Amino acid sequence: MSTTKTMIPLLLLLLLLLLLLSPLSTTASTAAYPTIPGTIDTSVSSSQPDNLIPIRNEIYGNGKIFDISHRYINDMPVWDSKDGLGKFLSLPASMKNGSLANNSEMKLPTHTGTHVDSPGHVFDHYFDSGFDVDTLDLEVLNGPALLVDVPRHSNITAEVMKSLHIPKGVRRVLFRTLNTDRRLMFKREFDRSYVGFTKDGAKWLVDNTDIKLVGIDYLSVAAWSDLIPSHLVFLEGREIILVEALKLDDIQPGVYSVHCLPLRLFGAEGSPIRCVLIK
Repeated sequence: MSTTKTMIPLLLLLLLLLLLLSPLSTTASTAAYPTIPGTIDTSVSSSQPDNLIPIRNEIYGNGKIFDISHRYINDMPVWDSKDGLGKFLSLPASMKNGSLANNSEMKLPTHTGTHVDSPGHVFDHYFDSGFDVDTLDLEVLNGPALLVDVPRHSNITAEVMKSLHIPKGVRRVLFRTLNTDRRLMFKREFDRSYVGFTKDGAKWLVDNTDIKLVGIDYLSVAAWSDLIPSHLVFLEGREIILVEALKLDDIQPGVYSVHCLPLRLFGAEGSPIRCVLIK
């Protein structure tokens, strides 16, 4: 009888300890949203209360909303550099140093990470005339979009464009290429061997489709070998908007609703942009 009385409090104590410790073994959806290279693991730490643990997701709304913008980190690639972006954030006003609030400052090229190009990027007379990112058509940047997988063996040529059989009437297309498979946007050093549009591929798209939003998964929509010629073909008519460095990992091809919003940077030919896909 005395042994039973002794065991009951011990069992209750054990149960209480299990209840207290159980949250510490739970991670912040790390299986669904693996840690992105160059960022901090979002697993719950035993040194902080649960309500102070930031959760950084890639998918929202029970799998319906996909963030297809890259997170800005020091080690992300920038155009034709081996060193990556480097330190781009500073905290000149800090509460730890007596300021009333924390106020960060940011300095980075406008064509860094997921970003948009305006016609003034490659046409100087458009730049001088004011065709900046503030003049881009938000209707083009928001609406039904098609995510397609591009054949992995070449750049996006006219022949590749023909093989995709994109129907007339489709106005927004996101092209997923070998760049995603190679995870180029997660590597600090810029890689000139990325996949992009050749001049003839760009011309075929302009002449034979209704596409007005062209999205791709590295820092340039144009292949390195046709860097300026492809941009000129796309942007000369001031109707096509280029969205570059999209994060298209682990998303099924198909039709989505895309929503992209650039900053209203008066006078700028490019801008960081936040893009999401919604089922």
